[in-house]
Amino acid sequence: MYFKQLKCGGDRNFGYIIADEESKKCALIDPSPDATEAIKEAKDRDFEITYVINTHSHFDHTVGNSEIKSISKAKIVCHSTSPEGEIKVNEGDRLPLGNQSIKIVYTPGHTKDSICLLVEGRLMTGDTLFVGMIGGTQTKEDAMEQFDSLKRLMKLEDNISVWPGHNYGIEMSSTIKKERENNPFCQRLYDFEAFYNLKENWDEYKREHNIP
Repeated sequence: MYFKQLKCGGDRNFGYIIADEESKKCALIDPSPDATEAIKEAKDRDFEITYVINTHSHFDHTVGNSEIKSISKAKIVCHSTSPEGEIKVNEGDRLPLGNQSIKIVYTPGHTKDSICLLVEGRLMTGDTLFVGMIGGTQTKEDAMEQFDSLKRLMKLEDNISVWPGHNYGIEMSSTIKKERENNPFCQRLYDFEAFYNLKENWDEYKREHNIP
């Protein structure tokens, strides 16, 4: 399997390309807001863009969809609750990609339609989980959903690598073990109120701990 992290402009957005090198079929994950690098990578490798997978429906993760559709036969893949998408997926679904498959992990919280993608020991987490922090939420109910989603992710194997939707951490990727042990939000998954209190006071926490 071919895998590459891409810098896609915007607010330090990351996108990803994964491909089955035998069939030359590839999927672009969140190749927005600037899809140029993703398109170039697929072209340079002679990959056929089969899917564009959006981890959630926020503008900065979807605005490049139309450009990619205009130059390929790619299908847009989103969670079933998303207003977008031609292929709707749900928890546990496997999306075929040549001789590979991409497992869907439903992780609501940041948005109702948030998903993570698991393939060959790599977990692409969108805005659910960043390196050392997590995505924002609008309401306490959303935060509770995110809390439950993160608890499920932290039960995954230690060595699964974490590939976030933005370059917000001190590193560009991580592992489940590192996030479980070092991410202050993941350290508070024993108690929702402690978790939520950190979300509400995150700016103060960052100042106290010299987090940029």
